[in-house]
Amino acid sequence: MAILAALASPEELDILAITAVAGNVPLRLTLENSLKLVELANRPDVPVYRGASRPMLKELVTAEYVHGPTGLDGADLPPPTLEPAPGHAVTAIIDLVMSHDDVTLCTLGPLTNVGLALAMEPAIAGRISQLVLMGGGFFEGGNTTPAAEFNIFVDPHAAHRVFTSGIPLVMMPLDVTHKALGTPERLQRFKDMGTPAGDAVYGMLDYYDRWDMEKYGIPGAPIHDACVTAFLLEPDIFGGKHVHVEIETTPGPALGMTVVDWWGVTGKEPNCTVMNTVDADRFFDLLVDRIGRL
Repeated sequence: MAILAALASPEELDILAITAVAGNVPLRLTLENSLKLVELANRPDVPVYRGASRPMLKELVTAEYVHGPTGLDGADLPPPTLEPAPGHAVTAIIDLVMSHDDVTLCTLGPLTNVGLALAMEPAIAGRISQLVLMGGGFFEGGNTTPAAEFNIFVDPHAAHRVFTSGIPLVMMPLDVTHKALGTPERLQRFKDMGTPAGDAVYGMLDYYDRWDMEKYGIPGAPIHDACVTAFLLEPDIFGGKHVHVEIETTPGPALGMTVVDWWGVTGKEPNCTVMNTVDADRFFDLLVDRIGRL
């Protein structure tokens, strides 16, 4: 949904590239899924790059148990006919940031590609206007371990590099996404579109809803990643605070924890705007409007 809503907003968003990374499923599938979405949105002008196939230091953890073996189960999309853009995602990030002004990075999975790009060319940190990420949690805790949210847990070392880079950060944690629930009534709005994009969104969310509704006992699944795109389009849908955030990289039960100094008790300089409120009705109105344009 995050990618489709972005692709449906060419007047507001100039998408320079999509970079795939291993996360919910292995890289081969995240790359294929990205190409499928570009074709579904009829945006073949947007290049899709092959990125990192594993985290920087630890072994890859995936989440087929949530999103299905393909990572997009329920969407029923045909195999892509487009090919990935030549070259590697990390190099593409560096080249695009260094050759364009006012670039925003949006991360919907582990931060591996960005962490590697910062390692290869630290100068990009000073040229990135902001990085808006889905990841982390504080009052909500974690969804993969008691302490850690999935995207940060998969590659905490890349996340640490990003959070200490000086890039202006905006974080969409579980505390926001668990307030943006895909209830049956909201999902029906996508099905009622009667379009390939509406059907795909309804199908993937209907599949995914079952897992989170059972796990959390809530009336719908959290719509995590689309919060990133919604923030770019209508930032006043969200509210939060500029605070200091550290990433726990020590092996053990806290690995991948986003340590959010919400009350400023450490006195450390804030490095991230952490969102904790969302107008869920406006959020879904926006998504229905954008997906309905495809």
